[in-house]
Amino acid sequence: MKYGIQLYSVRDTLAKDYYGTLKALANLGYKMVETITVPGVEAKDVYAWCRELGLTVSGTHTGAHALTEENIEKTIQDHLSMDCRLLIIPGHDLSTAAKVDAFVDLVNQAQPILEKAGIQLAYHNHSHEFFPNEDGQIIYHEILGHTKMKLELDTYWAFNAGKDPVFMLDHLAERIIAIHIKDGEEGGKGYPLGMGKAPVKAVYAKAREMHLPMIVESETLTPDGITEARICMEYLKTLE
Repeated sequence: MKYGIQLYSVRDTLAKDYYGTLKALANLGYKMVETITVPGVEAKDVYAWCRELGLTVSGTHTGAHALTEENIEKTIQDHLSMDCRLLIIPGHDLSTAAKVDAFVDLVNQAQPILEKAGIQLAYHNHSHEFFPNEDGQIIYHEILGHTKMKLELDTYWAFNAGKDPVFMLDHLAERIIAIHIKDGEEGGKGYPLGMGKAPVKAVYAKAREMHLPMIVESETLTPDGITEARICMEYLKTLE
């Protein structure tokens, strides 16, 4: 099996030594990375380092500001320079109906432009999207009903919101393009895979059945990101 990792998991070393962090992840057996923005690091350099190390950029976590008219062409070029065909919005302030409307308009204008360039657009959830915003809207329902974006299902944050991530994988199969496979307890405290209460084994089995890319995210840096990445990889190997 090929596994990816969201580079937020190793943010403690990424800004200091991007290449060295990628090399450590490759040595652990990861084959894909999902990037975050690091000041001073160019997309073309990320691609060169990944190519050298046998990694691919499976997606990026890119804020919605990158989709505005003045930014979208650079956003496209950055993704193409990494040979990356998936842009994932990692969350957005959707706390009011007006903000939801503005966001929906932005992504609906941007998505056809991205698709013309061969880039898919997706949204990554946290827990709050499953609860009412200030105007009583369930954000996840608004995204589902008013956009055509794909979904990167963060299975832990769904679990933390009281949802069954395996049911969601079944119910939203046509929209889901990748998952964050992740562990933790109710209340928002994350752990490396196999150390929390999320239904990781069931999620793994379902994602494998559906041939979905599985992207590890472990956020607590305890004692550091690379150690958590190693624990997660070792646990995934026990599920194969």
